[in-house]
Amino acid sequence: MSPVAAWLQAQGLATISRTMLIQAGVAGGLAIAALFVGLMAGRWLGPLAEREWKRRLGTQAEGLGGRLHRIIRHGSAALLLAILINAAHWPPLAALPIGFALGAATAMTSVSILRGLSIPRWMAWTVAAILFVSIFSHAVGGLEPITRILERVGFDIGKRRFSLLAAVTVIMTATALFAGVRLINRMLAHWITATRGLDATQKLLVQKLAAIAVVVVAFFFGIDLLDIDLTAFAVFSGAFGLAIGFGLQKTIGNLIAGIILLMDRSIKPGDVIVVGDSFGWVNRIGVRAVSVLTRDGKEHLIPNENLMTEEVENWSYTDRNVRVRIEVTVGYGCDLKIAQELMLRAATDSPRVLNSPKPNIWLTAFGQSGVEHEILVWISDPESGVGSVRSDVLNRLWWLFKEHGIEIPYPQRELHIRPHPAS
Repeated sequence: MSPVAAWLQAQGLATISRTMLIQAGVAGGLAIAALFVGLMAGRWLGPLAEREWKRRLGTQAEGLGGRLHRIIRHGSAALLLAILINAAHWPPLAALPIGFALGAATAMTSVSILRGLSIPRWMAWTVAAILFVSIFSHAVGGLEPITRILERVGFDIGKRRFSLLAAVTVIMTATALFAGVRLINRMLAHWITATRGLDATQKLLVQKLAAIAVVVVAFFFGIDLLDIDLTAFAVFSGAFGLAIGFGLQKTIGNLIAGIILLMDRSIKPGDVIVVGDSFGWVNRIGVRAVSVLTRDGKEHLIPNENLMTEEVENWSYTDRNVRVRIEVTVGYGCDLKIAQELMLRAATDSPRVLNSPKPNIWLTAFGQSGVEHEILVWISDPESGVGSVRSDVLNRLWWLFKEHGIEIPYPQRELHIRPHPAS
């Protein structure tokens, strides 16, 4: 007798009666009705839930918020089907359509949730396939044979059994914990962002610490769920931990440096900094590096440790006002008073130059070609660059000098030719 025939005989399906067919038809009709109710729930409640979700979570709702109508549709159908299959003792043939629909609805619900949490597609569909097979097999009474087969395929190491069933359990547990960490981190990020008692830097620090705490709790919770005995690793845990410590030395150093930067608030998102040849404003302080955006649209990723050990110019540490020096040289033959008034006028007319502190003109030196000056102006938006301020002031000054006959000198050399003495 074939395995299929044996299973059919064990389930009482070797001979199908008219009553069994009627029960199967009724169960199939109820399953279709549950799917239809789920479809209507997703169509009616989905848009409302998505709007409310986005209103409450803002930017953190991206991904999952756009899939709520699918989650409600499949989730509602799965809930009704679960109630239906547990409400009565269905014979095996009648349990087939309900179990199939329940497995499919649960699988699609899991795919929608996992993809909304940015879980990789292959992982989401693997979990969905496992859920479908498990629920459908359980509904028709065939789950125990499958678990026995999965447990049989494997090997023993000491007192520990490694089997396909254990691998499936690890995959399901790890995926569930990963998705839970993603969801909790998004909710915590929204809650921390909405807190009014913290500034932007403190909020970012709390988010980083909360994310680390959630990962640590999920790790130990997963170990407890999988019943992993950590004492089994005591033999090589010291050497392994030492190797990991050396391998992750820079990573851990950058992590700690990032936390210190956020705690002492020496560098904050939005600050304008200069590190070596990198000039720009801080876009984000990450676990490993600080993102600095330049005026050229380039994004420099500077390791957190570099900001702790190297000299950093922070133009926005205590005050966002920055003084810009603009060098100008005029000829010796011009009227210095008029020239300096025109310099002050060009600086004052520039839209980005502040009126307080007011611009100032310094005479710095009597050069070889002309009288050297510095125009000192203040700006409050250094993230927009300082080169554009210099360019604007010098452009205005060029036309003012043209109008008033002020000459801009250029290097000149005098050649004295002496006659060669007659020999």
